[in-house]
Amino acid sequence: MSDRPNHGPLGILMLDTRFPRIVGDVGNAASYDFPVIFRTMQGIGPGDAVAAHPDRPRVLAALKANAEALAAEGAVGLGTSCGFLALYQEDLAAVSPVPVATSALLHIRTLAGRKAGVITASGKNLTPAHFAAVGAPVDTPVVGLPEDSSFAGTFLRNGTTLDREAVEREVVAAGRDLVARHPEVDTLVLECTNLPPYKAALKAALGLPVYDVLDLLNRFHATLGQRR
Repeated sequence: MSDRPNHGPLGILMLDTRFPRIVGDVGNAASYDFPVIFRTMQGIGPGDAVAAHPDRPRVLAALKANAEALAAEGAVGLGTSCGFLALYQEDLAAVSPVPVATSALLHIRTLAGRKAGVITASGKNLTPAHFAAVGAPVDTPVVGLPEDSSFAGTFLRNGTTLDREAVEREVVAAGRDLVARHPEVDTLVLECTNLPPYKAALKAALGLPVYDVLDLLNRFHATLGQRR
């Protein structure tokens, strides 16, 4: 555990999933060095979030109700378990009782002087609207994990098993593809909250800085303490 003052837990709005959540995943309490509270949004699964054109009123209603419940449990701020929920950053912040950091895509607007590229769960579904919602350039380079990948079988199709080695190979391959297509990219951002376990392999393979949701929430939680 860190020596950070205990100024209250961070609430994590979880999609309704069944796949394994290993250490490093946003949904594993051991991924954090500060207290967290998880709350599952019943009936809101990967297909509801990882979509180019989701049912926004339905998803926002679930986010709002569960945000209120987490705040009532003592959460001092909120994160989410899916980077695609960037789409709701402003709308959720407007109705949440506590501050909100929805997605690792929020990193991009803070990376002054850097050219960020994104590895995402779904390249076809991550749209300019997702970037605009968090104040990031809408032309940010993106590469998605393949639709027939081991990653997709577990995390997009809500599988019950995880082949960690296969997913690591797929993530590194996606990183190589991203910088090959966009040689100007000098920083990687992992949209997907299931990808932090593979961050070290990416850094070793590409020699570039990599930012993920855990970096975001660590900084966010520390900032909440300063506010309080």
